[in-house]
Amino acid sequence: MEHIILHTIEHALEDSLKMLPFLFLAYLLIEWLERHHGERIENALAGGGRWGFVPGAVLGIVPQCGFSALAANLYASRVITPGALLAVFVATSDEAVPLLAAEPSLWGTLPLLLIGKIVAGVAGGFLLDVPLRRVLPAGLYGGYAGHADDIDCHEEHEEHSGVLLAALRHTVEIFLFILLFSFLIGFAFELIGEDTITAFLTGMGIFQPMAAALVGLVPNCAASVLLAQLYAQGAISFGSLFAGLCAGAGIGLAVLWRVNPSWKQNLFMTGILWAGGSVCGIVLQFLPL
Repeated sequence: MEHIILHTIEHALEDSLKMLPFLFLAYLLIEWLERHHGERIENALAGGGRWGFVPGAVLGIVPQCGFSALAANLYASRVITPGALLAVFVATSDEAVPLLAAEPSLWGTLPLLLIGKIVAGVAGGFLLDVPLRRVLPAGLYGGYAGHADDIDCHEEHEEHSGVLLAALRHTVEIFLFILLFSFLIGFAFELIGEDTITAFLTGMGIFQPMAAALVGLVPNCAASVLLAQLYAQGAISFGSLFAGLCAGAGIGLAVLWRVNPSWKQNLFMTGILWAGGSVCGIVLQFLPL
């Protein structure tokens, strides 16, 4: 048990430390925006905010999970739209891409996976920000609505503290949360065991992508690593890998639940990730890949 705990702590520290630069940059931007609610900010956001899901999907495909945490903070602060957040979450692949790239026999699959995730991220972001925006309740939609005055970076903003100090304080707060959460999730993975999860996935048949998407929702890099390993071993299909990695947003989903006060918006985003990943995966099951 002691070995498991120490191993889990080591991985939790490693995963959490990778995100520190992204978190600090996010809070620097957030603090700066909160102090400059002027016309220039509104024009800048309105000019590209509605199509933010395009760069969001492209940036999200970079193999790391810190950008998803940054996007969650920006969404909670109403700086980006739900579509942009969804695009980042869907495109995020964190540790899976390097693992798949290390296997020469999978090099032909990797471009298909990356391009597919970018397309899925852009498509999902477009649907959420354009046609669905008109029918979704405002309380469920959330995010940037087109006015800089709506930006509310966080409730605990300190008017008299400097930008750097305030950003550092919030970075440390979220870092400690991520560290604790990563440890708990990693410890649970160690106790359950990969064999148990593998048996669960392989027993799902045609509905395997739905189970893989459920595993992908686990806000920890271990989930994407496990999915990549299972695919490399032939234990799951490409559709299941795609479903799991589309639903997986690294630690970003946990950060969203921590920093965004609306549980309805958080549950809605979580549900979209699972449903979208599952549908894409099931469709891919029937294609000759």
